[in-house]
Amino acid sequence: MPIRPLYASLLFLTACSAFTNIPNTKSATASSSSSLFAVRKLGIFGGGTVGGGIVEILTNKQEHFEQLTGNTIKVSKICVRDASKPRDFDVPEGCDIVTNYDDILDDPEIDMVVEVMGGTTDAKDVIFKAIKSKKDVVTANKALIAACLPEIESALTGESEFRYEAAVCGGIPIIRSMQSDFVGDEVSMLSGIINGCTNFMLTAMDRDGKSYAQALSEASDLGYAEADPTLDVGGYDARSKLKILMRLAYGIDVDEEDISCKGITDLTKIDFQYAKMLGGTIKLIGVAKKIGNKVAAFVSPCYLTSDDTLAAVSGATNAIEVMSSNLQSTTYIGQGAGRYPTANSCINDIVSLAKGDATPIPFNPSSDVTFTNDFEAMFFIRLKYRDTLGITRQCGEVCEKYGVSIYSLLQNPVTKDQDDAFVIITEKVKFSSVKKACAELEGYDWCKGAAFFMPVLREDNVHGPL
Repeated sequence: MPIRPLYASLLFLTACSAFTNIPNTKSATASSSSSLFAVRKLGIFGGGTVGGGIVEILTNKQEHFEQLTGNTIKVSKICVRDASKPRDFDVPEGCDIVTNYDDILDDPEIDMVVEVMGGTTDAKDVIFKAIKSKKDVVTANKALIAACLPEIESALTGESEFRYEAAVCGGIPIIRSMQSDFVGDEVSMLSGIINGCTNFMLTAMDRDGKSYAQALSEASDLGYAEADPTLDVGGYDARSKLKILMRLAYGIDVDEEDISCKGITDLTKIDFQYAKMLGGTIKLIGVAKKIGNKVAAFVSPCYLTSDDTLAAVSGATNAIEVMSSNLQSTTYIGQGAGRYPTANSCINDIVSLAKGDATPIPFNPSSDVTFTNDFEAMFFIRLKYRDTLGITRQCGEVCEKYGVSIYSLLQNPVTKDQDDAFVIITEKVKFSSVKKACAELEGYDWCKGAAFFMPVLREDNVHGPL
């Protein structure tokens, strides 16, 4: 599929000699620059990985940003939990390290707040007080935005700006693209690998034959997985991002709990063996699809054929494919997390605000589109079993009962007891019907444990020994 390149245009503001008598209002850190530049003072909440990256980029590219924006961007204060903790970046001259939120929020000279502390409690208080104080806000907090989007929208009165490029897929500029590149288009489908930890793990399970536990251990060792990886492996992190993208693409605000969410914890080596037998692989995908005036969405492992654009995305990389009427297929691929990818997106927002760019509606206009938590797809159903007579007949009867048409039934040669499993590929059917069929199949004595099922991402591309 073609990948549409993204272009960024830069506006350079050149000072006029007629204004050389303007008083110099810059800090000492900008003393080598022209006195023409006004100052945008930042207060950063969070002095860790991303906060440090932001400070480093601002310091290293200060003169470039002055030329680009016509302003000096000065980090005035950084709020941290422990001021005595050593930092892995150089604190700019004249910058104060503070521990009290109000040292930034009540400072009238600070006109831009950058929130990279994370969480949905203190961070919420910080963001809402900053908005109330008419300070521009830049955040990387997707969990907070997903949970409080309507509240944030109501709090914005046009007296401050709210930017959040880093909140979805780190370094990929998907937010700004959804705000500007599709305004004359109509998005029919979003599908993406939007969590780097799980994609790293699934790559290890597929390519290297590792178990789920082995893949998780390696992801933890490399820093891709948190101490508690539930948000990642459970699919919840991806669901928060998908909710934000749905608002931008379709103008719809959905309760996160209403979006079907299945993580990768139930995937086994057997599933990847069958996926290879079919000629494809498995990825955790967030999908939103518009049909008529309704939008369906889910986060789930999905079967993809090997020639699918998203199938080749490996490691901790993120990718989003946008299907639309005018542009047809547009794919964004890049680093979804990390110090500099995430900081880079924050910097883009900071520089945009310093240039004076305005976004009256940061979440795009709402629409009359409605949400449905049911969707149609072909499904991959894996059942572990105890050998007995009548299994195929009973599967057929249950599937017929719930309107699930069987496309094919696959079984590899059994080599170990734990490998006693077969796979059913269905025709296109409702998600709700598959859930009911699997629940009933689990009740038979021959069925060992829970049935595992996942959508086939694109039913027109299924191939293999069917």
